[in-house]
This record gives sequence, structure tokens and C-alpha cells, in this order.
Amino acid sequence: MKKIFQIQIALKGVKPKIWRRVLVPSDVLLSDLHEIIQISMGWSNAHLHQFVKNDIYYGVSSGDDWDDFEIEDYSKIKLSSFLKEEKDKFKYEYDFGDNWEHDIILEKILPIDDKTKYPVCLTGKMSCPPEDCGGVWGYSDMLEILKQPDHEEYESYIEWLGGEFDPKSFNKEVVNALFLNYFS
Repeated sequence: MKKIFQIQIALKGVKPKIWRRVLVPSDVLLSDLHEIIQISMGWSNAHLHQFVKNDIYYGVSSGDDWDDFEIEDYSKIKLSSFLKEEKDKFKYEYDFGDNWEHDIILEKILPIDDKTKYPVCLTGKMSCPPEDCGGVWGYSDMLEILKQPDHEEYESYIEWLGGEFDPKSFNKEVVNALFLNYFS
């Protein structure tokens, strides 16, 4: 029987913690979960990704080299086969250069509310790091430089970012509008 999973998506290695709490159908495909993670975290889906559960890697075929890697095709796998009970978790990795790792944790199993359009973001904290900022260490360095307007690299970061960057901002209404647009 289909249920709703309340999951937490938490970016590892960054303090303060960057996370989202999202409601998704238990039978959502991992390919759709990938899109949910991208939208809720604020990533732009510009890099490769994979899921990891019990030391098994799950991804999508990128062409003829598929057989060279020990990775399982996730195109038909449902979230409910990865998460069975509350506190179960697995890993989502995004951008193998910057190596962003996320914990996906099943917080609650809920009944379906027929009045709700899923997925829906309930809450979250902190802005997602910008794409291609150099992973955890590059992001940390960037934040330190942005605190120092007199730093020699400050202006180049502002230009690269396209303006000011607020690491504390998060707007669930924007995420939910993007969900409605993408999943309608």
C-alpha cells in the first residue's frame, strides 16, 4: 500500500547543516527522487550523480562504458525498496568533482492526504552551495572571503556569483513552486 515518506535530505560535511524536509510518495522512482533532491537543495542538475545503499552504487547509464563500472541501473527502482522503516537511510552523491554527499533519512511514514500534491517541501535550513565552488573546502573558503569585502578575491566571487550570496537563505515556497511546475 502506497504511503507518504517524510524524508530529510542533509548535505554532509558543511556547518551549519544544510538540509530539507520533504514529503514524497513511497513508490517514487529514484530517477524522480534525484529531481526532487536537485530542486529542493537548489542544485542545477549539471553533474553526474549516484545513490549508494549497502555499499552498492546505483546510477543511470551514460553510454557504452556502462559495463566498465560496478553500478546498478536505478531507472525502475522505487524509494520504498531503499527505505523500509523510520530511521533507514542511504546516500546520494552529486558532482563527482566537488563530491557533494547527502544523507537521505526516512523520518516518518505517513498516510496519503488526497488534498496534497506531492512532493512537497515542509522546511529546510541554509542555502545550497553554488555549483562548481570546489566542494566542502571550496565552499568554506568562499564563505570566508565573502565576509571580507577588502579581500583580494571578494569582487571576483561576487562577479562569479552574479551578486550577493546569503548562505542562510532558504525559501520553501520557491521549492514548492518548482515542484508543482516540474511534477505537474
